[in-house]
Amino acid sequence: MRALGSSSRLTIPFARGSATRAGTESSIAKRRAFALRLIRRSGPLRSEHVMAIDLEVFGSATVSEEALSAMLTRRWGTRSVSLLSAHAAEFPYDVPSLTTAGRFAVTGTALVDDVQREFSYFVKHIREWSLSPEFAFVPVEIREWARTTVPWRTEAEVYSSDLAAELPPGLVMPDAMVQAIDDSSYAVWLEMVDVDQSEWDLERYAEAARLLGRFAASGAVRAVAETVSHDFRIQFYVEGRVRHDVLPVLRSDVWDHPTLTAEFGELRGPMLAAAERVDAIVAELSAMPHLAAHGDACPNNLLVRPDGTGFTLIDFGYFRLLPVGFDLGQLLIGDVQLGKRNADDLARRDAVIVEAYADGLADEGESIDIELLERAHALQLMLFSGLSAVPVELLDRDPDDGMRRLVAARARMAAHSLRLLETTATSE
Repeated sequence: MRALGSSSRLTIPFARGSATRAGTESSIAKRRAFALRLIRRSGPLRSEHVMAIDLEVFGSATVSEEALSAMLTRRWGTRSVSLLSAHAAEFPYDVPSLTTAGRFAVTGTALVDDVQREFSYFVKHIREWSLSPEFAFVPVEIREWARTTVPWRTEAEVYSSDLAAELPPGLVMPDAMVQAIDDSSYAVWLEMVDVDQSEWDLERYAEAARLLGRFAASGAVRAVAETVSHDFRIQFYVEGRVRHDVLPVLRSDVWDHPTLTAEFGELRGPMLAAAERVDAIVAELSAMPHLAAHGDACPNNLLVRPDGTGFTLIDFGYFRLLPVGFDLGQLLIGDVQLGKRNADDLARRDAVIVEAYADGLADEGESIDIELLERAHALQLMLFSGLSAVPVELLDRDPDDGMRRLVAARARMAAHSLRLLETTATSE
């Protein structure tokens, strides 16, 4: 389960397409616990295929014995593999995604040089987002435009590239392959990797930020980012989610909800004022230097390696060139948004990661003024997280202590975003 590989190409005939090597994704604690509970089947395999993903959301995608054997042969660096068993089951994961149709765990056993070995994979079924149930909520008049704005092919492109071989020291990608399903979807087969699950401290946040800075400034990583085919722009996010979802909420009477009044009451005016500045924020960001960005660099997607040093990068759906400092936002507040961490130390962690990110840029020879970096970070934090901090998705629930803690954390996140937006503004 630990073997990590390079990104050299490997083409394998799948039952419904071809495959190449790639990266991995999972929810760490649930993944490890679930993997231990999976029931393995033994016995001879049918000649037609190794397994059927017998789940409606995955459809009829299958993988042949030849394909899975070739994948394991390459992974283990051996000449041949004899499959003994394989089993697939739906994978529990509570973070929704517009482009993810399903998640599965695959386990089995194989005979390698007369020694029986176990294997395990996480399989992610990715589709065009117009196939998601959420697409029904998109206003009819913008559906065709909206369909083209969410990148869904990017992960396949990244996993088929040489990015893993170009990463700065301290960052790796696990073995993976891409399976074509049809014109609107594919599956990524990602090896299960061992992870250090200890709680992140300031030192770990700093190390992650430094490596993200090196990632951003690396010429080799930039070269891969420039090959991404989807032309995602921040303006797409503004014209879609912000104008049709976020702004209507902020301009509604949601502020009068008793669950929000205590924590968000004083933020109403400042957040509405910031919302009116959206176009100016986008214009300012467009003029910023654009560097390589992971696109969703939250702790869930930076898996700490078992020895506690370095990270395994996963989930590259928004990998591309973006304004400098883009990855700092999700690194800072990703776990706060999910209720996995409180927001009491936001200011301290923010200062630490911005400085460490700047150090990473410098390590790669990229000279960015620290004030410019702080401003870019403030603008992006406000646009992508601060404005959408109001937890409307919770308001139909009966309030409990957990909900109150999450509402309080979201309010602190919004207040921090507003503070940064104000303190980094240049005087006219």
